[in-house]
Amino acid sequence: MEAVYLDHAATTPVRPAVLDAMRTVLTEQFGNPSSVHRWGREARTLLETARERVAQAVGADRREIVFTSGGTEADNLAVLGRARAVRATGGRDVVAVSAVEHKAVLGAAEAVADEGGLVILLSTDEQGRVDLASLEQALQERPAVVSVQWANNETGVLQPIESIAGLCRAAGVPLHSDAVQAMGRVPVRVDQVPVDLVAISGHKLGAPKGIGALYVRSGVELVPLTHGGGQERGLRPGTENIAAIVGLGVAVEEAMAARDREYNRLAGLRDELQAALVADIPGLSVNSGEADRLPNILNISLADVEQDALMVSLDLEGIAVSSGSACQSGAVEPSHVLVAMGRAHEGAAALRISLGWTTTGEEIARVKAALPGIVQRVREFA
Repeated sequence: MEAVYLDHAATTPVRPAVLDAMRTVLTEQFGNPSSVHRWGREARTLLETARERVAQAVGADRREIVFTSGGTEADNLAVLGRARAVRATGGRDVVAVSAVEHKAVLGAAEAVADEGGLVILLSTDEQGRVDLASLEQALQERPAVVSVQWANNETGVLQPIESIAGLCRAAGVPLHSDAVQAMGRVPVRVDQVPVDLVAISGHKLGAPKGIGALYVRSGVELVPLTHGGGQERGLRPGTENIAAIVGLGVAVEEAMAARDREYNRLAGLRDELQAALVADIPGLSVNSGEADRLPNILNISLADVEQDALMVSLDLEGIAVSSGSACQSGAVEPSHVLVAMGRAHEGAAALRISLGWTTTGEEIARVKAALPGIVQRVREFA
């Protein structure tokens, strides 16, 4: 029985070109980029080449790219670092974040509150899109930063980021966007949308885990979370992980080159799977099905299905999906995203099925054939 991996929103396999590039760095180009000798200069060249690749992908200047350990650190540096910077100048450390944000953003906002700041939660509609009236009201408080995802990690919903950015720019408030899921799927361009801080993560793109980046628009002040040397403009001190950074640069370049083609391919497979499951499984509803979504994420709710039993049954069948975000240490509590949307119902299971660059039509056909029977068995057992 062939295994089917449909949890690419959690992590996706490392691309062969990324592995090749990293292997060379690890075995031959191991210098410290802060060293002045030849080995150090070679490492510095690799570092800045990767920085330029990421910058070009988002329409930024390379000096505006700060490498981090991943999306979570980038989100924390943006939200918590911005709040601390405003507090240090005597301003109000107010942050406004949407109720459907990734836990990294919500956790950073909680840290702001723990330090005496104020957190404003922006409401959403039933599709998970931020209510612009809620944002306009929050902007009256002159927050240090607003944080709204480019695309949601559970439902794939694309936020009206252009409108959100326009409102924030008009109010003179910096906007941070977690683009971890959006990067490589849809255009994420800071030269076209006036977003001031953007987080990305390597392992969603085909780079290894443990590497990411934060775009910081020139002039936006942040307080670093860690202290030490002056690496990464002093915002992320410590010797850079050159091999992983090189891998990120290659992964970003490959994802950009294939983005439009993959968008159409994955959207077609996702829609094919959605139509089949809606037709074949009674009591199934598609979450955020009426909103603009990423092409690779399908989030469904199943009435009268026990969540744990469903996940175990799928795993035994060799099908990997998620019960929501994969960033909560295996927690099976109700999704805060679906709760905010009013879509979390007692006695219903939720599945996030996410496709990626390795997904094939044969894998989709297998899930189409297997999932209705699995759901029926779980219901009968209960």
